[in-house]
Amino acid sequence: MQALFNLNVTALAGGVGAARFLRGLIRVVNPSRLSIIVNTGDDEEFFGLHVSPDLDTITYTLAGAIDQNKGWGLAKESFRCLEALGRYYAETWFGLGDADLATHLFRTQQLRQGKTLSEVTAAIARAWELRATVLPMSNDPVRTIVHTEAGALPFQHYFVKGRSEGHVQKVEFRGISAASVAPGVREAIRGADLIVLPPSNPVVSIGPILALPGIREELQATPAPIVAVSPLVAGRPVKGPADHLLRGLSVEVSVVGVARLYLDFLDSFVIDTQDANQRARLEKLGLQVITTDTIMSDVDKSVALARVVVEHKHEKRRRVHE
Repeated sequence: MQALFNLNVTALAGGVGAARFLRGLIRVVNPSRLSIIVNTGDDEEFFGLHVSPDLDTITYTLAGAIDQNKGWGLAKESFRCLEALGRYYAETWFGLGDADLATHLFRTQQLRQGKTLSEVTAAIARAWELRATVLPMSNDPVRTIVHTEAGALPFQHYFVKGRSEGHVQKVEFRGISAASVAPGVREAIRGADLIVLPPSNPVVSIGPILALPGIREELQATPAPIVAVSPLVAGRPVKGPADHLLRGLSVEVSVVGVARLYLDFLDSFVIDTQDANQRARLEKLGLQVITTDTIMSDVDKSVALARVVVEHKHEKRRRVHE
């Protein structure tokens, strides 16, 4: 086994793509020097329980407990409780498995006892014996609302229940202006040798983190190189509704469109070999471009992609801020 890189690495992450990248990253860098700032805009309450889908997907994946086929939830899960809840609730469309419910019960109880989401997340990570530091982006409630012709829909209603149907008119991060960055987040950015944006939905996974007051400024100011991995391959997301959301917000559905969302702080951009014809356009934006296989169909491919990201000699761009 190759030696781990002893770098302080910070990742901004959310969703299945990010989790699959991170399962490779913990095999490439020293996990105890990895901090993961996780989107909480997808959080929702179901049956009175506080559910944090992105935090849980990343935790379960790093613990090796995720359902590999679905990319979310626990492996070998059963759903008897959800079926029983159908006797009392008209809708049971959000798939909470029996073992998964234990996490939500613990989180909800701890929050009601006055613990912060940061404290509860750290306790859950310890219970799963994670070596990496998992940080919610904020302890304050921020909720991603997708506006379509059907009205204003919480993200899980739009994505899971509604199957990403309808024309996206606007994406709102409700509560973002009043939200504070969670403890440890600024320190993770300031102390990083390398900052990575895994292949996450740029609108609803990375977008809420970047919308937090002060985060873009921290990323612009850091001396650490910042590299992002495109979530799009040949103009389509590997998983999720990124194309619907980008198109609805009048953003070009391409690797170039994604790169422009990060251009004020980004140094390097990793694209799939299928998008090699976009290299020149990206380089005109001043970015270093790395072309490789970004489709992480198994752990070995996740490791290979993470190694490309970490081994590459990233150069800090010289930016002029007005």
